[in-house]
Formats: sequence, C-alpha cells, structure tokens
Amino acid sequence: MDYIPRTLEVLLVEDNEGDVRLIKEAFNESKIDKTFAVAKDGEEALNYLYRKGQHSGSTRPDIILLDINLPKKNGFEVLNSIKNDPDLKRIPVIMLSSSSSEDHIAKSYDLNANCYVTKPVDFDEYTQVVKTIEDFWFQMVKLPGVA
Repeated sequence: MDYIPRTLEVLLVEDNEGDVRLIKEAFNESKIDKTFAVAKDGEEALNYLYRKGQHSGSTRPDIILLDINLPKKNGFEVLNSIKNDPDLKRIPVIMLSSSSSEDHIAKSYDLNANCYVTKPVDFDEYTQVVKTIEDFWFQMVKLPGVA
C-alpha cells in the first residue's frame, strides 16, 4: 500500500446528523489522515465547491460522499453540477444513499457518479462499508492531485 503524504479532504454532503456522526465515527477507525467538511444540503455543497459566501476559504475536496435526498438541491442536481463543471468533474463522487432503487442507481451512473453505495442500517455494517470505501478510494485508487 502506498503512503499518502498529505491529509485527504473529504466533503460529506448529508442532512441527517445521525448519518454524519456514524460516517465520521466509522472513518475514525482509519490510519489515513483526513479532514471532513460537511454540507447539510445541496445548495451548501455547491457553495462549498464554488467557494461562495461562508465557504470562500474552503479547500477542494479529494473525494465527495453525496446523499441523494437533500434539502434545497437534491443529490442528483449537485452531481449534475459537479460532473458538468470542467474544474470539478475529476473529483470522485460516491453516492451514499439509503435508497436501493434501481432508478436512483441508474440515474446516478447516468450523471457520471463514480460509484453508488447503499447506506447500511447498523454501525457494524457502516464500519465495514466505510472500510471498503476507504481501502478502495484512499489506498488503491490514485486520486487527482494526490501523490
């Protein structure tokens, strides 16, 4: 496994405080240095990515974990904006949703999501899913801008 020389920046777009806590706790088990920014709705996520308003000093995330069912702008709208922007489209986007709907999965891939993961229901399953995401996306995959 490669050593990752800097802190990875993760943007978590999730409106459910319980899910935010579970995801962060599950990622805390890791040895990989990472920081989380959390956007609670789709509009805030885009403001973060475009460095608008209170997010004018935000850093570009290395990876985005994006829920579908969000207030203001849903995950599909956010994904569409990201993947149609030449400056953002290389950022991997993992759709992380409680929905296992074939329509949601297909639409996510149609909009160029990098993968689709259904949220687990308990902490042990969450930990396993997060470990799998982390092993693959943070250790095996070469991310743009990460040595």
